[in-house]
Amino acid sequence: MQYFFQKHNSADLIIFFAGWGCDYNQFVNLHDDKNILILYDYQNLELDFDFGKYQNIDIIAYSAGVFVSCLLFDKIPNIRKRIALCGNPYLFDEHLGLSAKSIQVMKDINLDNYLEFRKKYMVASDEEYVKYNQLQSLRSIESCQSELEYLQKLYLENKHKISSEFDKAIVAENDLLFNLEAQKDFYKEKLSIIKNAKHHIFFRFNSFEEITKIP
Repeated sequence: MQYFFQKHNSADLIIFFAGWGCDYNQFVNLHDDKNILILYDYQNLELDFDFGKYQNIDIIAYSAGVFVSCLLFDKIPNIRKRIALCGNPYLFDEHLGLSAKSIQVMKDINLDNYLEFRKKYMVASDEEYVKYNQLQSLRSIESCQSELEYLQKLYLENKHKISSEFDKAIVAENDLLFNLEAQKDFYKEKLSIIKNAKHHIFFRFNSFEEITKIP
C-alpha cells in the first residue's frame, strides 16, 4: 500500500481509501484545511503511519477502498465517522459488489481501450472527461492489474470477516460498476444518491470535508 499525506494545522485527520487503479494525483482538485491521508495501490496492507496524534479521524472509502477499509478499522483509533463512497464492503459479491462482467471489463483494460473505459464508466459528461484525463492516475496498467489480483485474493481470504460498519453511504445514480438497487437494499436509510453521476464523482465536490458533511 502507498500513501500521500497532506499536512495542515489541524488536530483532525481524514483518511481517504482510494479505489482500484487510483493514485493521489486524481484528487488534487480537492482542497482541505484538515490533514488528509490518501491510501492507494493495494498490493499489500502494510502501512506505517502514526494515527494516535489525531483527536478525530473521519474515513472516506471509495470503490474498492470500501472493502479494504473494513480490514483496517481496528488499527485506526478515534474514528468519528465512516463513509462508503461508490462501493460496497462485499467487493466481489456478484450482487452487491463487482459482477463477473464488471471484473472482466477491468481485466481487459489496455493501452488501446483505457480512454473508452474512462468515458463509459468513470465520468458523466465531456467536461468531466477532460478533467479526468488532466488528473489521471500515473500508475501503469501492469500495476493496476497486479492490484486487482491481490484484491481478489484478499477478498477470498477475508470475506467471512466483513461487517458493514459505515455510518453513511454515497453512490452515483448512473454507476455502471456497482448496482444501484443492490446498494439501496444494502445501505437502506444510510444511503444518499448523487444525481446524474457515474463512478468518479469527485468533480462534484470542492473538498474531502464537504463529502463528510453530506446529510
